[in-house]
Amino acid sequence: MRLLIVGLVCLGAAGAGAQVRAIVPGQGSGLAKSGYSPAVDAGDYVYVSGQGPRRQDGGLPTTFAEQCRQAIENVRTLMEAAGVTIDHVVYTQVYLEDISQYGEMNRIFAEYFRKSPPARAVLGVAGVPEPPVQISAIAVRNLTDRRTVRPANYSSDEAASPGVLTHDRLFISSMPGSDPATGKVPEDPAAQVDLALDRMEAVVKAAGLELNHMVFVNPYLTEQVPMRIMNERYARRFEFGNTPARATIQVSSLPGGAQIEYTGIAVRDLQQRRAVRPKNMVPSPTASPCVFAGDTLFCSAKSGFIPGAHGGVYATSTPHQLRQTMRNQLDNLEEADMRFDQVVSTNVYLDNMKDLQAFDEVYAQYFGPVLPARTVIQQIVPRERKSDKEDHYPDLEQVSLIAVRSTSGK
Repeated sequence: MRLLIVGLVCLGAAGAGAQVRAIVPGQGSGLAKSGYSPAVDAGDYVYVSGQGPRRQDGGLPTTFAEQCRQAIENVRTLMEAAGVTIDHVVYTQVYLEDISQYGEMNRIFAEYFRKSPPARAVLGVAGVPEPPVQISAIAVRNLTDRRTVRPANYSSDEAASPGVLTHDRLFISSMPGSDPATGKVPEDPAAQVDLALDRMEAVVKAAGLELNHMVFVNPYLTEQVPMRIMNERYARRFEFGNTPARATIQVSSLPGGAQIEYTGIAVRDLQQRRAVRPKNMVPSPTASPCVFAGDTLFCSAKSGFIPGAHGGVYATSTPHQLRQTMRNQLDNLEEADMRFDQVVSTNVYLDNMKDLQAFDEVYAQYFGPVLPARTVIQQIVPRERKSDKEDHYPDLEQVSLIAVRSTSGK
């Protein structure tokens, strides 16, 4: 079934700017969703929501290989509706409910990405909206400056490139905390963190950049790596108060027995990079609230944490926490002189996938006529929902986002 492209809307408060359109399937398509756009064409880049294994007619393939192929086919269908091809994909994230299916997934990827595969991050998670696999993607419209980046002596049988350069950005595959020569994972968590950071930095330098070019980083780690150790080692690599935006996500498992990996995006021209920090946020050694890469704003994952002297998460339900999360992200957007209707993509992390409907009832109230692309996962088993001695509750949701502003300014 051919897709119908609808929702052509101009972004920006005044004048002509970047034109953003939602890629929305025709009536009856299994790709049509409520509450978010299956894909968003943001001009230079196309953002595809997390795609599951369901066919457009609503049917579900029976084997994992068929399900993985269908998820990629869904990505390809949306890319073609946006006027690009699967060869334009520069970055993907793959979420598996069973990490032991990694090898089969990698084999299927190799069928689709033969010449110059995209950068890729793969995570083992507790749940996705339509099990057992979900794949999101970013594509660049202009292939002129697209090229693969490989550090010296890099060797891998992965159906993914270590890095992919475009005209203005570098997309970096997840780099695990394992020995690149042997694949061995050290017992010491600090050594794992350093290895993962070293490997990410090697990709950045192979592109002719430095770590201070990074605008967004995802540290993915299991419970085996203490957050304190990860943050301590990570902070050594970046300038205090001018770090990349960051979404630090604990996951159920990672490929190859790794316990931590880093993936991210860098801007090629350092003059196009600018960190944004609302006045109610103190400088951080580990994450900037948001960072610009030209006209694109990358914002860290936010939860329902109330900042300030007595800060903490006090709301007891997912919808109530989400309202504070969106308040926190609005602070970021307003400091950047932007709005929610300029958001083109979000990543949502839920404590329990059963909360998705209640989450959506609040989430949908915040955006304009062009709904962002969106990916939703439940990364680990649900937490115990009770307060601590200070009456703080665990995070039940987190949201990171990407927004695009008018090229003409205000």
